[in-house]
Amino acid sequence: MQPLDYLWINSNKQLQTVCQQARQKSAVALDTEFIRTRTFYPKLGLIQLYDGERLSLIDPLSIDDLSPFTALLADHHVLKILHACSEDLEVFQTYFQQQPKPMIDTQIMADFLGFQNSTGFAKLVAHYFGLELDKGASRTDWLARPLSEQQLQYAAADVWYLLPLYHKMQPLLAQTEWQSAVAEECDFLLTRAAEPDNPENAYLKIGNAWRLQNERLLSLKLLAKWRMNVAMERDLALNFVIKEQALYQAAETQAKHTSELLDLGFHPNEVRRHGKKVLQLIAQAQKAESEQYPQAIEQIAILPRYKTTLKALQHKLSEICPPEIAKENLASRKVLHQLIKWVWLEQSAPEKLPRILQGWRKPYGEVLLQLLQSVV
Repeated sequence: MQPLDYLWINSNKQLQTVCQQARQKSAVALDTEFIRTRTFYPKLGLIQLYDGERLSLIDPLSIDDLSPFTALLADHHVLKILHACSEDLEVFQTYFQQQPKPMIDTQIMADFLGFQNSTGFAKLVAHYFGLELDKGASRTDWLARPLSEQQLQYAAADVWYLLPLYHKMQPLLAQTEWQSAVAEECDFLLTRAAEPDNPENAYLKIGNAWRLQNERLLSLKLLAKWRMNVAMERDLALNFVIKEQALYQAAETQAKHTSELLDLGFHPNEVRRHGKKVLQLIAQAQKAESEQYPQAIEQIAILPRYKTTLKALQHKLSEICPPEIAKENLASRKVLHQLIKWVWLEQSAPEKLPRILQGWRKPYGEVLLQLLQSVV
C-alpha cells in the first residue's frame, strides 16, 4: 500500500482554508482520534478530513480557533460521511456543541446491504477494494506529540478510503428499499448524541439497582447523581470517583460509619475524599418522606414467563426478518425487552412507544406486538 499524502493542519489559518475548501464539496469523510481512559469526557487528539482532493490531519492541540470546523459540521450543503460514529458524535458534542448534519454512517449502510451487524471499517475496505489496512497503530496515545509517520498514515487511511467506500456503497443502497431506513438510523444516532447526560437518572444504569427499594433506592439515586456530578465537574471517569459496586453496597447496607465503607471495598483514598459525603447522602435518604422514594424498578426479566416470551419473539423475528438484514439490527434483545416492558408494565402508553413500533421497524414490530399480546 502506497503512503498517503496528507496535510498536517496546525494553525488557525490552515484550518480556515481546508474547511472553506471542504465546504465547496457535496460530501466529505470525517473521523476523530481521541483518548478516554480516566476521564468522563473524551480527549480529542486528532481530526481527519478528506474532501476528495485534500486529505487533512487536523491537530486540535495546536489550534485555538476551531470555529471553521464547527461551521463545516453545521453546513447542510455538505454530507458528512463517518463509520461507526457513535463515539465521534460524542466528541463533536463535547468540543463543538454541534453534530455533523447531514450525516451518513457507512456501518449503518452495511447493515442494510447484507453484511453482518456492525461490520468493521477494515472488513468493508477489504471487501470493496481488496486491501488490508494496517491496524498496528490503533492503540496510539493520540494526545502525544510528535505522532509517528506510522500513526499518521493509520489515521489518514481511515478517511482516505471512507469517501470512495461511500461512493461504492451508495448506488447499491439506492437499489434497495432501505435508503430511508439508513437515514432514520443515522438521525437516531444524532439525536441520541445531542441529549445531555442526566445525573437524575444515573442510578438506573447501576447494576442490580432493581434489587433496592424505598430509602435504599433513594440512597442509590442520591449517590449516583452526586457521583456523576463530581465526575462531570472534575472530568473523571465514574469509577475513578467511586467504584460502582462500592456505591451500590453502601446504599444496600445503609452504611453509617467510614469503617463500614472500608469493609465494603471502598479504597482508603475514596473514603478520605468522599466518605463523609457518602454517609451524609445515605442519612439524607433515611430522613426523607416516603413520597420522595423513587418508583421501584420492576425487573421483568426475572418473571417466569419472560424467557419463554422472549424466545417466542426471537423465533418470530427469525421468520419475518428480511434476509439482507441481521436480526440484531431489526430487533436486538434490548429492543425486544423494551417491547415486552411496554406491554407488561407501561400499559402500551402511546407517549412511550418503543423503537420497534416506530419508523421502518413498525410493520415488523406490529407482527411481534400481535404475538406478544396473544401470549399475555
